[in-house]
Amino acid sequence: MVRYFLLLTALLLGTSSTYAEPSRAQQLCPEIDASVADERARLLDFTCYIAIPKTSPHWKTLSTGELPDTLSWRSAQGEDLAFPQSEDYYWLRIDIHNGATTPGFWYLKLDYAPLDHVEFHLDAPSDHRVITTGDRMPFFSRGVDYRYYLLPVSLREGETAQVSIRLHSSGAVNLPIALVTPDELVSSSNKLTLTHGLFYGSLLIFSIFNLLLFVSSGTTYYFYNAFYMAGLGMFLFAMGGFAYQYLWPYNPDLANTAIPISMALCALSMNLFGRSFLDVLDRKTFTSRLLTIQSLAGVTLLFLAPYLSYTTAIKTIAPVALIVICNLFFIGIARWRQGLSHARWYVLSWSTMVLGTISYALAAFGYLPDFLTHEIVMQGAIGSQVVLLNYAMVQRWRELNLKLLEVECSAKQKLERQVNERTTQLRAAMHDLENANRQLEALSTRDELTGLYNRRYMDNRLIELAREAHRTGQPVAFVLVDADHFKTINDRFGHGFGDTCLKAIAQVLERNICRPRDVAVRYGGEEFALILPETDASGAQRVSDAVLDDIRSSPVTAPDGSRHQVTMSAGIAILSPGDTIAATFERADQALYRAKEGGRDRTEIDPAAVRLTDARSALV
Repeated sequence: MVRYFLLLTALLLGTSSTYAEPSRAQQLCPEIDASVADERARLLDFTCYIAIPKTSPHWKTLSTGELPDTLSWRSAQGEDLAFPQSEDYYWLRIDIHNGATTPGFWYLKLDYAPLDHVEFHLDAPSDHRVITTGDRMPFFSRGVDYRYYLLPVSLREGETAQVSIRLHSSGAVNLPIALVTPDELVSSSNKLTLTHGLFYGSLLIFSIFNLLLFVSSGTTYYFYNAFYMAGLGMFLFAMGGFAYQYLWPYNPDLANTAIPISMALCALSMNLFGRSFLDVLDRKTFTSRLLTIQSLAGVTLLFLAPYLSYTTAIKTIAPVALIVICNLFFIGIARWRQGLSHARWYVLSWSTMVLGTISYALAAFGYLPDFLTHEIVMQGAIGSQVVLLNYAMVQRWRELNLKLLEVECSAKQKLERQVNERTTQLRAAMHDLENANRQLEALSTRDELTGLYNRRYMDNRLIELAREAHRTGQPVAFVLVDADHFKTINDRFGHGFGDTCLKAIAQVLERNICRPRDVAVRYGGEEFALILPETDASGAQRVSDAVLDDIRSSPVTAPDGSRHQVTMSAGIAILSPGDTIAATFERADQALYRAKEGGRDRTEIDPAAVRLTDARSALV
């Protein structure tokens, strides 16, 4: 009898000692009273966790009940949980108690979208559930249509539930958890919806605006900027869980590849935009070669991203993107120091991007806690960058307008062109290209060697003057001037000296035409012409004789040091009302031929021009 009594006593003592000594996890994870808002705000003080490496026999244990008490559970101690990429499985445990006198309902919220495997275990007196989800499963597996992970927790008064979360991911693991009431969830979701709506809406508007500017103006950096903002928005859209929720909820593979693909797009587009905006055009420079290498790397990673594992893709693309961002920042500083004024705004915008990206990357890779705060910081940095970049483009557009206006004013003085469009026509980006083409066309009317007008200009000018002569009855003198023995000069001294003589002739012609409407033209090798509006044959002969006297008295120094005298012959014809340009040109050419045949260094006048002049004199 005594033996039975001692055995019973031993059993009771053993049982009491079992209940008197809580497990390691129970010691580290005190119950949280979900009905107390202050305790909910300090959820991480009531959270414990454990990391189980792949080498552990408990790596694939499916419930905390199967985990031995010897494992080293740790308390979160109020700190956000974040872990770098590894093969570990992570367990979280929270004991939730309803200390109120009425039933309660809460959501346990995990605010980090890119997690491969998330398994909620709810063990309550009235509810036992396991929810298996993650971005390796279709979106509807979450049970609640929300971009992050939610576990509904319903407890009667006085009840306690044990919540365990089993997690694994091929990337970093951030665990920003919160226990909220439905009203708190709706309130925070509404605020975030407004914030994210403004952010992504602004990115979309700026992207479309830059794309329209590209379509209207053809300026490439507008396209690259739109490309960059769209890629950046898609990356954050995917990281925030929105892309999986709204774009491809039934395609987990695309949900995982969207992040590295959009990251590669960002690296490529920001590199192309930086090259175009900072005018790094000389392909022989080190900077240009560096940007070319970065573009090739971006294209390569963009094509490889869908085929690489998530871990490999992120570990490869993220460093490349950071290198691109830092290189563009330093290139912007260099271009600013080289005098590119709008580069200072680029540098300022990129400095916010560098700080925001480093902060966000460290949080996303699990090296910094509080991922949600860094996500907001990143959005703020991107918003600042977008505003500053677009302001920088406005400044560059303004500088281009000023330069084009200077070119326009200079062209009006040199080419006597009346520009009808003023500064207001340059406000739209498409006018940039239009005005640049107009300047190129104007420059194409000049002879490259002598600076005189060329044959193209002469043909157009003669058409205008022929119409004017027909309308007003005023004559137009046309003088053909040709250098004597020019082939001999080239054969004797070389073409270099021949070019020097042609330049000297051009200077003589320009010195001897005084009126604004008189034009000197080089229309052939050594063939020149003078177009003299409102001039008869006698006036044209005076100008021609002055030209011949001037060139005769202006010897040119030959390569051997000798002074070589250049002479010219001239033929004059008059373009009168009713005459054709071709006929007038032919008569002037015949007069020039007679001057050559008559001994050169002289002027011959078309007989019809003499008769026309005599007739006009008789009328006067």
